[in-house]
Amino acid sequence: MATRINATFESGLPPDDDHPYRSGAWRPQHQEFDAWNMESVGDLPDDLNGVYLRNTENPLFEPIKRYHPFDGDAMLHSISFNNGEVQYSNRFVRTDAFLAEQDTKTSLWAGITEHPSTTIADHGWGARTLMKDNASTDVVVHGSKALASFYQCGELYQLDPISLTDKGKASWNGAFPPEGVSAHPKVDEHTGDLLFFNYSTTAPFMKYGVVNSEGDLTNYQDIPLPGPRLPHDMAFTENWSILNDLPLYWDPKALKEGFYSNTYNRDLPSRFALIPRHGSSDEIRWFEADPTFVLHWTNAYEDGDEVVLDGFFQHNPTASGVRRHTDALKGFETLDMNVLEARAHRWRFNLKTGNCSEEQMSDRCSEFPMINGTHAGRRHRYSYNAMCAPNLFAFNGLIKHDLDSGKEETYEFDEGVFVSETVMAPRDNSAGEDDGYLVTFSSDLIRDISDALIFDASDIGQGPICKIRLPERISSGTHATWAPSKALK
Repeated sequence: MATRINATFESGLPPDDDHPYRSGAWRPQHQEFDAWNMESVGDLPDDLNGVYLRNTENPLFEPIKRYHPFDGDAMLHSISFNNGEVQYSNRFVRTDAFLAEQDTKTSLWAGITEHPSTTIADHGWGARTLMKDNASTDVVVHGSKALASFYQCGELYQLDPISLTDKGKASWNGAFPPEGVSAHPKVDEHTGDLLFFNYSTTAPFMKYGVVNSEGDLTNYQDIPLPGPRLPHDMAFTENWSILNDLPLYWDPKALKEGFYSNTYNRDLPSRFALIPRHGSSDEIRWFEADPTFVLHWTNAYEDGDEVVLDGFFQHNPTASGVRRHTDALKGFETLDMNVLEARAHRWRFNLKTGNCSEEQMSDRCSEFPMINGTHAGRRHRYSYNAMCAPNLFAFNGLIKHDLDSGKEETYEFDEGVFVSETVMAPRDNSAGEDDGYLVTFSSDLIRDISDALIFDASDIGQGPICKIRLPERISSGTHATWAPSKALK
């Protein structure tokens, strides 16, 4: 393996840190590498071309009060495949907040479990304001740039998807919204459109927009809601964009006192806003369904008079009946998808009758779905989901879910091995929806190593067909994406 260290950052964390989300699978990294000629086991497919990107949270300083895993600074990891050549890079995202804290060598912003008044800086970002925009939640590729985003709304930080060279903040030719952009903007590979939303504590409480392949904001509309909400994801079809108003949101009474604590109103339905992609607020079609909270949607598509939406229904979104953590771990029980009882679910919105029907698609707990990107907004059959480790926000297996037959094929990793969100990468000249590869990063706590793992998407049960050693064990984190070679030009 040939490596080059781009930078090393000083850590202000305790050397014997035992915080569960700053140790073990979540042990942060402080070095930036470039690597090539990496050691591998198995045959690297010669028809795998593109880039796999993964976002992670990597804290550098002690928090002002309490640390939550979503408070860490963004570090992107990139592994690119180009005609048999493989290159790896990792970089901190140089957000405004990251650079400010590098100057002071201390935390300047309150974490998400703290009252905003504890923030030291005189400004901030996010739907609740005075937050640190750490851009460490999601990553997509649009206009040949990787875009790192923050889950409670902020800037979109642009990087070269292969080298991870800093490309500044997205401006959309001066039209970037002052409300920011939530994590999980969606890219339609067929049109080049980027679809996004944001939310806030002031009316209309949510907005939705479209950016074309040239980087121009072509639509920006209000999505009026009854009050502040906590949407985390969206979906789209060829003609519709789907936003949500779910009954888990910031407690209105607490908000008046400046606190951001969640409440769940079981008496309210889940509401879905279907807006034509290039339409206006007065064209929204609203549908109602059973109350729940959904962290991530799998995909949506049109089927005759119906719009079909797949996602993960939480049967216990408030962790009811579960032993509560105290002190530094308070609230962390809600990071376990097994506790929240997330299950694959399908909603059908009938555009003629205005009715919604829904059904559970699996009895197995899973989340963090990925699909073949060429099927985004179009009919899909397969979903590649994460098997969620118990008592920890981490993934310890893969599930290939055939939504037509109901069959689930699984691959479980050895104890102490966790993986990243796993993307589906169609092979060159792919002939079918599962004709390609699954790509993920592993973190092996036993051997203190990380590998890039490649699976045959049509047969994940046989295990990885190729393993590529990375320079250092990487931290766990949240989201990942795959961009084919054509999206990088």
